[in-house]
Amino acid sequence: MIEITKKLKYLVWVGSSKKRLMEFPKQVRKDIGNALLIAQAGVKPPIAKPLKGLGAGVFEIADDYDTNTYRAVYTAKIGKKIYVLHAFQKKSTKGIKTPKKEIDLIKKRLRLAKEREEIR
Repeated sequence: MIEITKKLKYLVWVGSSKKRLMEFPKQVRKDIGNALLIAQAGVKPPIAKPLKGLGAGVFEIADDYDTNTYRAVYTAKIGKKIYVLHAFQKKSTKGIKTPKKEIDLIKKRLRLAKEREEIR
């Protein structure tokens, strides 16, 4: 268990990421929520890994539950906030690679988060 003693970074949900996360099973929501809380404290959660091809600071949280895989993607490198870019259930039967459709949406939302931060 990680003790959180720092001031937490503000969490920003992009697009339908929060709505999608709330549709996940309760245990998955708890696991991903705990990981995001750790990220808000400025620490990389143990269940998060860098999402390749999207640059530094973009991480994927993967959680398996009842033979399904659920994922949430966030970035911690835009301003002083944590932006949750996407949450989805991986349904591909072709290995562990994130489907192109999901990557394209994550890239779009990453651009939106960067634009939002520039406006402030």
